[in-house]
Amino acid sequence: MQHTQQLFLEALKAALKNEQVEWNNKLEAQEWMDLFRMAEVHQILPMIYEAVYRSPAAGQADPQILAPAKAQMVRTVIMQTQKTGEFEPLYRYLRGEGICPLVVKGIVCRNIYPNPDYRISGDEDLLIRPEDFRKCHDLLREYGMQTSEQDMDAEELESVYEVPYGKKGSLIYIELHKSLFPPESEAYGDLNRFFANVHEDAIDIRIDGTDIRTMGYTDHLFYLICHSFKHFLHSGFGIRQVCDIILFANEYGDAIDWEKILRQCREIHADLFAAALFAIGEKYLTFDPEKAHYPKVWQEISVDETDMLMDLLDSGIYGNANMSRKHSSNMTLDAVAADKNGKKAGNTVLKSLFPSAKKLEGRYPYLKKHPILLPIAWTDRILKYRKETVAGGDNAAADSVKIGNQRIELMKKYGIIKK
Repeated sequence: MQHTQQLFLEALKAALKNEQVEWNNKLEAQEWMDLFRMAEVHQILPMIYEAVYRSPAAGQADPQILAPAKAQMVRTVIMQTQKTGEFEPLYRYLRGEGICPLVVKGIVCRNIYPNPDYRISGDEDLLIRPEDFRKCHDLLREYGMQTSEQDMDAEELESVYEVPYGKKGSLIYIELHKSLFPPESEAYGDLNRFFANVHEDAIDIRIDGTDIRTMGYTDHLFYLICHSFKHFLHSGFGIRQVCDIILFANEYGDAIDWEKILRQCREIHADLFAAALFAIGEKYLTFDPEKAHYPKVWQEISVDETDMLMDLLDSGIYGNANMSRKHSSNMTLDAVAADKNGKKAGNTVLKSLFPSAKKLEGRYPYLKKHPILLPIAWTDRILKYRKETVAGGDNAAADSVKIGNQRIELMKKYGIIKK
């Protein structure tokens, strides 16, 4: 493990315990910059800065080195506080009008952190029954929210599985889901079957005086695992998702049906994956098996979490550490989809450049009605890829192929793809 990664994990563990690190030795300026850069890539800078700024090592540092991180931390926390403050009345408005979408991740996860607004959320995710979508959409528009995809017609709004909304002059941003995962995805669209009854089994939790309807504890923990799993199949996910999972388990473990989650993880070949996350949480963070009521059947799973940890540290939030990694998802998704169909991945590079119309419907909704326009979508994707390649120094096709092949081997190691 690199020195910066070790410092990063030590600071994060302290943050999750609402403590300060005890670093007595002086850190060089480059070490501080590397630490804060890594925190930004994983979108946990406020937590990391809070855990280190009163340490003896920080007292020995040049204040000008810490100043940019402090300024960014303050801005980020203020923005998150504003977003939370704007979301709660919006949610109360929807409930008051007879629509009660489930809130997933976001504010529900933030609520279990020592400092909730230090856990950044880019948006709030709402899950609505498909038959309630139109009414919810109309209510959001009446509230002043606008769809991010302004050119989507009524038919396209009904066909996509999620619709993003923002508000002019506001920081609030939500995604309204009709399902938790895109049904058209060959790699993970079938995960939706596990959440067919979440509305019937929903619970209310009170956050800042607002009743928030969300999934039951077992469903929600399994969803957090599946959400990380989905991003792992793409280009990866970061340490913040592990924090969400272990804090949720610590907080609600006595109400979680652990054996049900294990059965479901095994069904999707994610049992070793999930066990590795809990192993990372116990070894490097604050996962407490006793507090979480983590059963023996889970603890007996033999797994080496090291490679998973290195991958997620390299990944950054949702696999966006660099463009080469991001584009490698075309290979990994194709390999997973092929494996699920009992086939070998074949020419993953070619398929990643020219995927089927079904695979591109999420990004190009017009393909649902006009699949004959697939070549236009291919051209658009390739042009955007070339533009990104020219613009970024961290984005080469050869690097994407290398990362893709490495991550396919990682998926074989953790039993996601057959060897």
